[in-house]
Amino acid sequence: MSPSVIEAISETTQNIREKIAPQSSDRANNDGAKSQEVPNSEKLSPSAVAPSGAPQEQHREPLKLSGALDQFESFDVTPIIGREYVGVNLAEWIHAPNSDDLLRDLAITISQRGVVFFRKQDDITNDLQKELHIHPVSNSGREHGGKDDEISVISSAQAKKIYDRNFEAKNRQSAKEGWHSDITFEPIPSDYALLRLTELPKTGGDTLWASGYEVYDRISKPVQKFLETLTATYAQPEFNKAAEKNGFKLYSEERGAPENVGEKLEAVHPVVRTNPVTGWKSIFALGHHVSHINELTTIESDALLAWFLRLVVDNHDLQVRHRWENDNDLAIWDNRSNYHVATSDYINLGLGERAGQRAVSLGERPYLDPESTGRREGLEKLQKPE
Repeated sequence: MSPSVIEAISETTQNIREKIAPQSSDRANNDGAKSQEVPNSEKLSPSAVAPSGAPQEQHREPLKLSGALDQFESFDVTPIIGREYVGVNLAEWIHAPNSDDLLRDLAITISQRGVVFFRKQDDITNDLQKELHIHPVSNSGREHGGKDDEISVISSAQAKKIYDRNFEAKNRQSAKEGWHSDITFEPIPSDYALLRLTELPKTGGDTLWASGYEVYDRISKPVQKFLETLTATYAQPEFNKAAEKNGFKLYSEERGAPENVGEKLEAVHPVVRTNPVTGWKSIFALGHHVSHINELTTIESDALLAWFLRLVVDNHDLQVRHRWENDNDLAIWDNRSNYHVATSDYINLGLGERAGQRAVSLGERPYLDPESTGRREGLEKLQKPE
């Protein structure tokens, strides 16, 4: 019997990870956790990101494309971020004889281009999106959440109920606080994320992504070096408040990794992070899951975090805006090096609701490789003949 579609998305994200993950016996935890519990690349020890923010001593050579996807039609949505594949059935890639090569190149492409889009993937269902990460809020017995703890239900109806104050303002003058990367408050955060929308409003509800690589590259060299010495505390106390207000408990059991447990959603990660697939640096400390920069005063930290966000909102050329056209349109992005935000322009206008399923896989403990480069420098190296 052929695998179900849920097994296929589970396979999609899991295979994407496994095809690119360097094999290593070094694990972050000392509890004998098996590799399949967090099947992505090796996790780093807690000391890998020192309290001082000093770069840790790990170097990986960037992975190179094999050309397995060259036969499929695609186009770059913008020069910096985004690629869309045309007329592709992703489920067929999963079960193809050369699926290892296809999914490995897909993972590298996602990491290089930031986000990849597929239209009308009717053969992809929740079963293919499992074994990934359990969201502390979206999987806590909520009304619209479904019964599958490994799938996060994205529902505008649920969001309005849980986070009602965010939907009250009719004349909102700024939506910049919506930018974020998923679950960076976890000790082992997401590497890849997959979103499939199954219900669309008549118009609106676009999603935007922005390149953390490009944010880093637009910062002057002396400031880059300073930022590389810093760590930040990533936290989300608003989830605890929402749970208390709405009468449910956060999912406190293991959320995909032994380290991701409990109701205190907080972790320390570097401000600048290296992507292990591309070897490129990005600004990681951006968005509403970042509490503060540890080595700075409150005023200094707030100023830097606001500046990072301004680099995104002031530069639309490092963003891509995606219009969801069909049920089962699908996006996969590298959560380590990109940020995203949904557009709630359809809310309370009688245009319908927006709903779908999101799955995230878990990667390595975030780290900074002192030998890694920015995206622009990395692309120059890729374009040089060997």
